[in-house]
Amino acid sequence: MPKVIILGSSNAIPDESHENSHMALIGDDRLVLIDCVSNPIVRLRKAGLDVENITDLILTHFHPDHVSGVPLLLMDLWLLGREQELRIYGLDYTLDRLETLMGLYAWDSWPRFFPVEMNRLADKEMNLVQENDQWRIFSSPVSHIIPNIGLRIEFPNSKKVFAYSCDTEPCPQVVKLANNSDVLIHESAGASRGHSSASQAGQIANEAQAKQLYLIHYPNGNFKDNNLLSNANGSFGGPVKLAEDFLEFEF
Repeated sequence: MPKVIILGSSNAIPDESHENSHMALIGDDRLVLIDCVSNPIVRLRKAGLDVENITDLILTHFHPDHVSGVPLLLMDLWLLGREQELRIYGLDYTLDRLETLMGLYAWDSWPRFFPVEMNRLADKEMNLVQENDQWRIFSSPVSHIIPNIGLRIEFPNSKKVFAYSCDTEPCPQVVKLANNSDVLIHESAGASRGHSSASQAGQIANEAQAKQLYLIHYPNGNFKDNNLLSNANGSFGGPVKLAEDFLEFEF
């Protein structure tokens, strides 16, 4: 049965219990990382996952709290002797910068490096990213400081839908991504340029007629906001919870 594991739930400033926001989509023969931060091997092991089983990497946008772990992931997979191709998906803006970054690490000089396929996503709504027997993944541009995508994952066998806003101001694209979703994961860093408050996340969930709302990318540590759930409940009548690290959803 496909499942999603939240590997991190914090905004850009994590604490001891909350890593930067990223997650994993696990199927029978595919393991898809959605963003990659910190030390990927350690994080995946804590979630009971094997880094060598990763088949795909979707990068939402090129901010450090979403892509900082990519160079280490690639290097560690190489040192572990990987031979299987890795597919990386992202907008041109994101993949151009990733290739520049890896060029600074001189990755083209690493001997016997495994194949990496760069899949450049169209900057359009409901763009099909990946399709197989277990899921269909769609991306849409969202309203952040730099080019960014949100995601919709449809599971045909269970007829369930999972949506992820990523970092964004309230925008109609997220409403469409989350339309009639069973689970909407929406950021709640606070109302500012490129971000949303918990109340705004609730409004989006309400417009999309989502069945459940989980808040992610929220402040932690000294910046923790104890009113996130009550603020979201003020604008959304359905269940609202925090997306904690290592939370699992089965589809």
